[in-house]
Amino acid sequence: MFTCDNCGRQVETEGETLTWTTSVENGRRRNYCDACSRTHLRSIEGKLDSEWW
Repeated sequence: MFTCDNCGRQVETEGETLTWTTSVENGRRRNYCDACSRTHLRSIEGKLDSEWW
């Protein structure tokens, strides 16, 4: 089971996460679904921690 660290959306297979974004914040791997990735794209590219979104 894979879970979006922003909205909590869950999917069962890794294949469903192909459009998701992965980042590392404070040494912890975080996954964001495609909807959250699109919404917060500039913050992700600017390397802002998810706390700032």
